[in-house]
Amino acid sequence: MKNRLVLSASMLSAALLSTGCVEQRVSRYPSLQPRPIERRSNAEPVAAASASAVPDPSLDATLVTYAKTLATTDTGFTPAADAAERAVRAARGDTPGGERWITAQTALAKLDSFRAATSSAVTDLDELAIGRARDAKPPYPALEALHARGEAQLTAEVNRIAAIQAMLPGK
Repeated sequence: MKNRLVLSASMLSAALLSTGCVEQRVSRYPSLQPRPIERRSNAEPVAAASASAVPDPSLDATLVTYAKTLATTDTGFTPAADAAERAVRAARGDTPGGERWITAQTALAKLDSFRAATSSAVTDLDELAIGRARDAKPPYPALEALHARGEAQLTAEVNRIAAIQAMLPGK
């Protein structure tokens, strides 16, 4: 019996000693050490010096064409918008489908043709800018300026057409 007790005690002590050498892998509590995401910097990356645009004569010639288109539509739009506004005011007493109402609609359609030409030019300028970006070329200042001018003109035309249409009877 004494041998059994000694054997049991020695086995128990060996088991207890061996468990003390085992590394604890599962913790009941999360680590307070910074995680990898907490160690990264939130600072903006330093951008490489941007290359300046090299003069492009063919693009400049294309931009001159679009500038003329925008100037033509801008010059023609204002008097056409004034005429459409007068036609809409004249159609105030008319019913939808009446002669003055149809005249006002025709004047609005003329305005829409100017807006469509401006929109087409702005879309083409968009495509030119996208093509430059796709080819990894730097932004072209003249293109950017003309595009901004075209977008401003298009926004003004759309707003003016909407204001005139809101005055039309039957809307």
